[in-house]
Amino acid sequence: MSLTIGVISDTHGLLRPEVEHCFAGVSHIIHAGDIGASEVVTALRRIAPVTAIRGNVDRAGWAKSYPETETLRLGGHCFYILHDLNALNVVPADLGIDIVVSGHSHRVQISTRDGVLYLNPGSAGRRRFKLPITLATLELGKGAPLSPVIHDLG
Repeated sequence: MSLTIGVISDTHGLLRPEVEHCFAGVSHIIHAGDIGASEVVTALRRIAPVTAIRGNVDRAGWAKSYPETETLRLGGHCFYILHDLNALNVVPADLGIDIVVSGHSHRVQISTRDGVLYLNPGSAGRRRFKLPITLATLELGKGAPLSPVIHDLG
């Protein structure tokens, strides 16, 4: 059985209509911080269950209920979610973590180190500089390689 996970970050209070289309049929959504407004998570929860963490712009009262990091098991994989990859203070491979999800930079990044997938889906909020508007989906299947798909919303 395979699961599809939606991965989004840096919405900064804006949930574009294209997100619902890209995330149609996902089993779970991960938001890697800089949510910007509680309504963003409320809208995402209408699509699928959501695990969200707080980013550096999430300072209002509503954001206090969100942790700065989260560890999550989905489809037999262990995820570690934080906003700024530069703040990573654990060794994921030593903890059995399969996937590290981050945001903050507004730049898509996909890499593998020590058998751990590092995924930054980019920014799905307001355009900054000339960076693309992106999010990711990730198929979790038994024995299948972890290959995120980046969706450009621009």
